[in-house]
Amino acid sequence: MPFHNIFKITKKKSKKPKPKIIADIHEKNSLILAELHENKNIKLEIKSLKIGDYLIGKTIIERKTVNDFISSMINKRLIQQLKQMKKYRQQLLIIEGIDEQELYRTDTKLNPNAIRGFILSIITNYQIPIIFTQDYQDTSQYLITLAKQQLKPLTETTLHHKIPKTIKEQKQYILEAFPNIGPITAKKLLKKFKNIHNTINATTEELQEILRNRAEGFKNLLEG
Repeated sequence: MPFHNIFKITKKKSKKPKPKIIADIHEKNSLILAELHENKNIKLEIKSLKIGDYLIGKTIIERKTVNDFISSMINKRLIQQLKQMKKYRQQLLIIEGIDEQELYRTDTKLNPNAIRGFILSIITNYQIPIIFTQDYQDTSQYLITLAKQQLKPLTETTLHHKIPKTIKEQKQYILEAFPNIGPITAKKLLKKFKNIHNTINATTEELQEILRNRAEGFKNLLEG
C-alpha cells in the first residue's frame, strides 16, 4: 500500500503585484481613464487628490492639454500647481495633444518665445521634467510604462531621474526635455555644438548629422 504524506505543504505560487496608478476623481470622465480601465496588467484606483492628476509611486503627475497649458500659463494657475507638486519626491508635467493642437498658438497674443521661456523655466527653475504626448492614448501608455517601472530597480539612464548639479548636466537636462531627444542624443548635440545657444541656432542641415530625419521637426519646434 503506497504511503502518502498528508503533512506535506504545497506552496501556492505568489501572484506578481500589479503596478498601481492612482487617478484624481476629476479625471473620471477622461478618455485616459477608459484606456487604463481596459488594461488588465495594472491596478487603477480613483480617489480625490489634493495635488496633481495622477500619483504613481512617489511621482505626482499634472496633465495638461495644450489648451489647458496655455490658459494656466496666462492666469498663472500652473505656477501654484508646480509649487504644490514639490511636496512630492518626484514630479512630472505632461502636455498632451501636440499632434492635435498647435503649441505655439496663433489665436492668442502670446509670443512663441514666451511659451518657450515658460517651458524652460519649469525645467530649470522648478526642476520638473516635461513630457509632450500626442494624444490621450499616448499619455495612457506613458502612465502605464511609468507604473511598471516602479516595480523594477531604479536605473538612471537620463538626467530627468535626478536634479542636475553641474552646468554640463543642466545643459543636457534642458535638451532632454525636447520631444525625441534622449540622453545619448543630448550628449551628441552638446559635443558638436558646445552649448544650448549654438544648438538652437544650428541649421537644419547641421542638425541632420545627429538628428537625421528628426532635425526638421526639432527646428520647427524651436521656430514655431
